[in-house]
Amino acid sequence: MSVLSCSGLGFRVRDAELLNDIDLEVRLGETLGIVGPNGSGKSTLLKLLAGLRAPATGEVRLGGQRLGELSRRSIAQQLAVVEQQADTDEAIRVFDAVALGRTPWLSALSPWSSEDDAIVRQALHDVDAAHLSKRTWRSLSGGERQRVHIARALAQRPQILLLDEPTNHLDIQHQLAILREVQSLPVTTLIALHDLNQALTCDRLAVLDHGRLVALGKPLEVLTPQRLLDTFGVQAHYLTDPFDGAQILRLRST
Repeated sequence: MSVLSCSGLGFRVRDAELLNDIDLEVRLGETLGIVGPNGSGKSTLLKLLAGLRAPATGEVRLGGQRLGELSRRSIAQQLAVVEQQADTDEAIRVFDAVALGRTPWLSALSPWSSEDDAIVRQALHDVDAAHLSKRTWRSLSGGERQRVHIARALAQRPQILLLDEPTNHLDIQHQLAILREVQSLPVTTLIALHDLNQALTCDRLAVLDHGRLVALGKPLEVLTPQRLLDTFGVQAHYLTDPFDGAQILRLRST
């Protein structure tokens, strides 16, 4: 069952074509990884799927409805985004920053409640940031800010979660913890990743190259040595981890 899809999706900035004729269906409950070289269109695709930018061609559908026909509030109740570059100069506490994720659910008839408070605290706990709740945003490191951004998205309680390289700025311990947490959530997840070995843990992968979707399927089926050479310009072979039998990519420059 498709919960988010696009057809004929394209995007241009002046004379530069960033995406061209993308057809993609995201299945209910899956973790779909998006990989590709720098400049291949990963971030642009996520922004279009989230409705943060309007496509030059094609359309996006959320739950079968055209994204352009839905209100921002309706979209935000279904879909949350963690962008690669998101920041604020405001003097705001971490708890209050995460609480912004509850905004789509609040109204005059549904004001802030103890349930909202519990959801924010749970989101902070899920990203190992509960101890930061009283800190100010300005006092956080880059890695701490990234975890708080993810907590804000989790507090939104979305059905679909879009993350643009969420492990940027994180140490390896928190990279692994965040990926494990994201993949354990009862949500559909689209995640742009730079680390191809981390991408192998996704249910499916979409491979972008120069703004085009060049491969889509299970990780081991699409990240073949030939695809890695053609798209990423690296030589590769797989090794088997003796600890758990998992396949690991060994990459070498050409």
